[in-house]
Amino acid sequence: MSLFDQVSEDIKNAMRAQDKVRLQALRGVKKEFLEAKTAKGGDGELSDDAAVKIIQKMVKQRKESAEIYKNQGRPELAENELAEVAAIEVYLPKQMSAEELETELKKIIAEVGAEGPKDMGKVMGAANKALAGKAEGRAISETVKKLLNS
Repeated sequence: MSLFDQVSEDIKNAMRAQDKVRLQALRGVKKEFLEAKTAKGGDGELSDDAAVKIIQKMVKQRKESAEIYKNQGRPELAENELAEVAAIEVYLPKQMSAEELETELKKIIAEVGAEGPKDMGKVMGAANKALAGKAEGRAISETVKKLLNS
């Protein structure tokens, strides 16, 4: 079952369970999927890889919104955003631990022959391709900086 079909099925389940937060989050995901399917230049299909990228973007946006709400003293809105994050994150592949990430990045650094901070661009390009969906971009970037500066 594709990710699109899974989200559609889970929307029905959320309606039956009257889970309003989950329903709202999943409807938002489906809207983004439909927009990507019908986007100009698209072929009307949505691969699971593209769907995962969309979900990652949505999770990142909601986390950033929650942080802004917390800073503005609106914890009820932050909680809503974080509840939506929890509902959406189940569709993402399991994220790597910090140790796994560091091990993979050391391999990538060795493969591209990076020697210092000036080679960060080369490493990030290879790392983002190899670790897409498995780790957050910010975590990859911070770990690469740490490894190249040591």
